[in-house]
Amino acid sequence: MKEFFHRKLERNAIGFVLAIVGVASIGGLVEIAPLFTIHETVETTPDMRLYTPLELAGRNIYIREGCYACHSQMIRTLRDEVERYGPYSLAVESQYDHPMLWGSKRTGPDLARLGDKYSDAWHVAHLINPRDVVPESVMPRYGWLQRNALRLDDLGEHLAAQRAVGVPYTDEMIGNAVADARGQANPDSNEAGGVTERYGEATNVRAFDGRTDVVTEMDALVAYLQVLGRLTTAAQQQTAGR
Repeated sequence: MKEFFHRKLERNAIGFVLAIVGVASIGGLVEIAPLFTIHETVETTPDMRLYTPLELAGRNIYIREGCYACHSQMIRTLRDEVERYGPYSLAVESQYDHPMLWGSKRTGPDLARLGDKYSDAWHVAHLINPRDVVPESVMPRYGWLQRNALRLDDLGEHLAAQRAVGVPYTDEMIGNAVADARGQANPDSNEAGGVTERYGEATNVRAFDGRTDVVTEMDALVAYLQVLGRLTTAAQQQTAGR
């Protein structure tokens, strides 16, 4: 009986197509339906900060170099992950990530709570030659980042693109993107004050790669790594309230 029904269905092209559409619709409904209640399930937090132009540029470099292929940015609720990496990731922490970089591949450790775990000097040394600080590392070298001057002239366009998908950058932030990138990497410059004024007192303002004569790609990447897990305290507050 089953063979007869299957043979009949295969010979009926229209019926077979309708059956495929029906089965696919069930899977689609399961995936789409939760989106209608997303505002009830995603946390909100009043202290969420935006990526500065320098940090956003560092994130773009992180994507360009394929770092996401070996490092995830999502700590699961499993006990061993929480004990190793810190509080599990919350959806609100990624609300301004376009695209999101949660990932699942871990050739290297998860980076969701990397911010402020190591010094800027450690990150620079690690990126130049990972084996200098982690002898067993299989990570490639990225020493050229310290030699490459960061492209600054299009940072405003990157912020504008992020605003188009929902990140609340203001016209002032977009207009001062270049100055803010220079100021964040040079704390002694006249432009440094504008960075904290626009992005908050918690913003890291320092010479990330140790140089102040030029803003490098190393500055940008280290600035980005140092804010991972630090744009909001929501996860830490949730853990403390348990």
